[in-house]
Amino acid sequence: MAAAQGRLSDGAGGMDDANEGDRDGSTSAPLPFRAAVDALRATRLRPQIEVEPTPAPKRLAPFAYALEATVVDGEQDLADGRLVLLHDPAGHDAWRGTFRLVTLVRAELEPEMAADPLLPDVCWSWLTGALQARGLTYGEPSGTVTRASSHYFGGLAERPAASQIEIRASWTPREGLGGVPDTGAHLASWCDLLAQVAGLPPAGPGDASVVTLPQRRGPQSR
Repeated sequence: MAAAQGRLSDGAGGMDDANEGDRDGSTSAPLPFRAAVDALRATRLRPQIEVEPTPAPKRLAPFAYALEATVVDGEQDLADGRLVLLHDPAGHDAWRGTFRLVTLVRAELEPEMAADPLLPDVCWSWLTGALQARGLTYGEPSGTVTRASSHYFGGLAERPAASQIEIRASWTPREGLGGVPDTGAHLASWCDLLAQVAGLPPAGPGDASVVTLPQRRGPQSR
């Protein structure tokens, strides 16, 4: 298993507007933020999940750190996502804290599964369940679950219809000693969600309650 690695940035923003900051925040960032990032970097993850740094998006907070991950099976991708840690030392009214975690998770599904009216509720429960399974306390959760379908015509008519599930969410992790949240545990729970959406079996006896996604599409070539 590889530890999550990455780099600090001095900016933060929307998940679709990832641009690297103008300077490296590793020395200028507040101590709680640096400690939270160090915990992310040191987290050990299951080998099917490849994690690497990505430029942190801007404008949402003075400090941000971002990781992207892919669930892989050999040369095939099963799901992917991005996790961003935001920090505003002055606090944020909407967050009710000084830290915020923002995520995007995506995976392809069978069209029949994507049409299930209960799927959005189930996917949201996977997120909250992954946090609760590790005993994490959090506040102000918000997000969306989106289903998208593509149908091909004309010269592309031979392609099968494709459906994708996308989870966008954010939550405020509880701050512990020194005002630092347990970001390593939050990263691990986020990876539990990625694995569940990808249809992987539980990682161990402690994850026996995880219910994997049925009828997902075949893995995509890398």
